Amino acid sequence: MIRVMVVGALGKMGRATCGAVAGADDMELAAAVDPALAGRPEGASGARRDHASLAEALEAGGVDVAVDFTTPAAVFDNIVACLDHGVHCVVGTTGLGAEQLEEIGRRAAAGDANCFLAPNFAIGAVLMMQAARAAARYLPDCEIVELHHDRKLDAPSGTSLRTAELVAEAREKEGKPPSPEGHAARGFVHRGIPIHSVRLPGLVAHQEVIFGGSGQTLSIRHDSISRESFMPGVLLAVRRVAGLDGMVVGLEKLL
Repeated sequence: MIRVMVVGALGKMGRATCGAVAGADDMELAAAVDPALAGRPEGASGARRDHASLAEALEAGGVDVAVDFTTPAAVFDNIVACLDHGVHCVVGTTGLGAEQLEEIGRRAAAGDANCFLAPNFAIGAVLMMQAARAAARYLPDCEIVELHHDRKLDAPSGTSLRTAELVAEAREKEGKPPSPEGHAARGFVHRGIPIHSVRLPGLVAHQEVIFGGSGQTLSIRHDSISRESFMPGVLLAVRRVAGLDGMVVGLEKLL
C-alpha cells in the first residue's frame, strides 16, 4: 500500500484527491494537511490522521508520497520540506518560478525522494498540448485562451505556459520568428505566443489553442467539466513517482 498525504486537503482539488486515494485499492489516505483542520474533530478529512500544519504531519511520519494542491505562495516550501524528510512529491499547484524549479531539481537529484510536477493532470489536456505541438509545425501562428474558475490565483495558467513552451519549440524548429511582444491588448506573451486568461465563477479548467494560416484557422480545445477529470492522472503519478529519477515535469512523461 502506498501511504499518501494530501496537502491542501480541504480545498476543492484536495477533497477530490482524498476521495480518489481513499477509493484506490493500492493506496492508503494516511494523512491530510490543511490549516482549516485546526480544531475540527479527528477524521474530518477521511484520512487516518489530520494535521493543521505540514511540519506536524512530517514529524509524525508514516507517509510515502505527498500530493500538493495548495497555493503558489506555499508550494515551494512544502516541496522542500517533504523532500528533506524523504517523502516523494506529486505537485499540481502551479506558479513556481524558474529559480524555484531549479532548486527543487537540485534537491530531488541529491536526496532520496523524487518530485513530479504537472501543470494539468487531465489526460485530455495532455493530448491537447501534444496536438498543439504537432500543429505548430504547419501552422506556426498561434494564440492561447485559457479559462479557469475565479479562485485560481495564478494567471496565465501553468497549462497555458507549458503549451506555449511546446508550441514555441516547434515554431523555432521551423524557423518561425516569435510574434511581436508588448502590445497591451494581446494578453501575456510567453515565448512569442499571446495568452489570454479568463477567471469566472462557473468554470473549472478550459483551454483553446487557436492557429491561423492562409485562409484557415485551427482550434484545439480541452474542457475539464469536473475535477474528477484530474484524478486518473494524479493516481498515476502517485504510483509512479517513487520510480522516477529526481524531478520530472509533465504528465506526458508518464503516459
